[in-house]
Amino acid sequence: MFRVWFVTGTSTGLDKAILERVLAAGERVAATSRNAAGLASAPPLTLDLTNQEDVVETLNRVVKHFGRIDVVVNNARYAIFGEVEGTALSDARQLFEVQFWGPVFIMKETANPLISYYNSSKFALEGFTQSFLKKMDPAWKIKGAIIEPGGFDSEWRGNSADILPIHPAYDYPTNPAAMFRELGKADFAHLGSPNRVAEALFKLSSEPKLPLRIQFGSDTLWLIKRQAQQTIAQAEKWAHVAHSTDKEDMDGEAYAAALAASPIFQDDEPHNVV
Repeated sequence: MFRVWFVTGTSTGLDKAILERVLAAGERVAATSRNAAGLASAPPLTLDLTNQEDVVETLNRVVKHFGRIDVVVNNARYAIFGEVEGTALSDARQLFEVQFWGPVFIMKETANPLISYYNSSKFALEGFTQSFLKKMDPAWKIKGAIIEPGGFDSEWRGNSADILPIHPAYDYPTNPAAMFRELGKADFAHLGSPNRVAEALFKLSSEPKLPLRIQFGSDTLWLIKRQAQQTIAQAEKWAHVAHSTDKEDMDGEAYAAALAASPIFQDDEPHNVV
């Protein structure tokens, strides 16, 4: 039984290699691109990822043609090379329209999330902050850190939150989204103290060197360590897959060692302000 793949951004390079590999296995592919000319896809699809209506219409065409979608690969991307101050906000927004909101539109149609928007906004902020700090000249003496707080008494689920009605597809007791909503209704004491959070933040502001990330709360410290341990364990378990994508005539271990010797990776902390 063949599977049906929906792959975005399949015109050149890595994109084309994915498409050719899937087709070689006898699978079916709905390949999309802003320019569908030359795509080895049935049907060839032109897709504007920044247009939600176009995304929905395209997915419907695929389901109508194949009867289903089994695998989604959000692969469309492009890059902007420029400093924050030198990049027009319109260009930055367009990048997010293609590489964030486009995949969101697709995933929303194929598997609905709960607080994924909240979580992804925090991921985006962490990524931007880390990248921003990496580009600071040490001579500028600009410091920064990513604060990762645990639970503490606040209006996060009160006046500061918009709690929307549950989507009918998730409205049954064993669904993870429904279970999370019930957890939010529970009356339990938070571990963190807002006053102590404020005190810790104030003290950090006077530190000459800061970590890239710091946790506020024993709960979030445990969660971060658990996630890191899981990430390392999974990386080790699937290392053979990572190695398998290296060029045959190149030594992956030697390449990684050369990266490790680079000045930018000499310290456990970013080389500039932390």
